[in-house]
Amino acid sequence: MMSGLVSIIMPSYNTASFISSSIRSVLAQSYNDWELIIVDDCSSDNTDQVVKEYLSDERIKYLKNEKNSGAAVSRNRALREAKGKWIAFLDSDDLWMPDKLEKQITFMMENGYHFSYTNYAEIDSDGKRNGITVTGPRKITKTGFFNYCWPGCLTVMYDRDAVGLIQIADIKKNNDYAMWLKVCRKANCYLLNEELALYRRGRTGSISTHSIKTMIGWHYRLYRESEGQNPVAAVFNTGRNMVFGVYKKIRYVSR
Repeated sequence: MMSGLVSIIMPSYNTASFISSSIRSVLAQSYNDWELIIVDDCSSDNTDQVVKEYLSDERIKYLKNEKNSGAAVSRNRALREAKGKWIAFLDSDDLWMPDKLEKQITFMMENGYHFSYTNYAEIDSDGKRNGITVTGPRKITKTGFFNYCWPGCLTVMYDRDAVGLIQIADIKKNNDYAMWLKVCRKANCYLLNEELALYRRGRTGSISTHSIKTMIGWHYRLYRESEGQNPVAAVFNTGRNMVFGVYKKIRYVSR
């Protein structure tokens, strides 16, 4: 039943220490019909040299932004370049299990789903598991997505034939959430209840290292700038997002 090219979207910025492991986790996939589109945002480390070692595989495409522009611009560019029926996402410091693509495509095709995500476990900057696993609701509707960003970006896949080309506003943070808020208008999202990815938490500069106050500001800008909501609606949605964030930690994060 499995068929169709998977376009894997990978923005990168100064992840030379991790991107090799991320690329190898793609190369190890049991499902081979994929293209990996890496868009580098003017890294100042040796990302170029690291990625160059893998460019002999024609499935891997390496693009560079002319100036440092942020992950939203990088993801938009990769999405415009994508040729696949299936769109998947993997940041340049995260990892997939070898059967991630195979199991997720089978799950979607057997059930007629156009949008899905999976469970994931957390690892630290050294790649060691910290004992935390994250899941989410079995089904996420449009309302559910406005409540909270339930899926981990590294686990999401959608059917571009059903969803179309997604482009998001140029916001510096929460740009993966901005994408899901657009995709959920076309399709509900369903959970494949298996741990198929590893999220690297705590790396210097990653979103998980910032304060709650800073993250609240990012959520407000998401609703104002990406969704075009008025200030009252943006404050309301930011508030309910914080409430459901606490609920997620209680209900869907296990230690």
